[in-house]
Amino acid sequence: MYPFLRFFWVLWRAKRKPAMSPDDESVLDLTIWPWDCDVFAELNNGRTLTLFDLGRFDLGARIGLLELLQKRKWTLTVGGSSLQYRKRITPLQRVKLRTRFVGMDDKWLYLTQTFERDGTPCSQGLLRTAVVAPGKGIVPTAEVAAALGWSDWRQELPDWVKAWIAADAERPWPPKAP
Repeated sequence: MYPFLRFFWVLWRAKRKPAMSPDDESVLDLTIWPWDCDVFAELNNGRTLTLFDLGRFDLGARIGLLELLQKRKWTLTVGGSSLQYRKRITPLQRVKLRTRFVGMDDKWLYLTQTFERDGTPCSQGLLRTAVVAPGKGIVPTAEVAAALGWSDWRQELPDWVKAWIAADAERPWPPKAP
């Protein structure tokens, strides 16, 4: 089940935190509950993606994106992700969820999200996200940036992100049978 209570708690707290710029990092302190875990008593991979939502909503609220979405009736979508899992996260452990933009191209905003325990990275996701206008499709990032007042922000994508984009472009779509 979606963690609605955590979601509303994150939004409520985001309104009370300082505003952020696109170069800032959102940091959430979370406890991993037993229901976040799988039968092997570790954070479930699907729940990892769900908890990553919380970091993106905190970041979105604090940069003014959620307010803009509401005003323009836009929505958000994830267009791709790549995750690395390196250290186990088990029930009742406290973790930090770090969310930051790493750049954008004409269509997509790219973010990294990292779960960290006691200063040690445990898992990280690279996500390609977009703003969508109903009936029109993806809103160009330049338009989103201008509406947020960060027209000059154009962080260069790191080489490893460019390599992921290039590799993903080689992937056949629609999927073909082996």
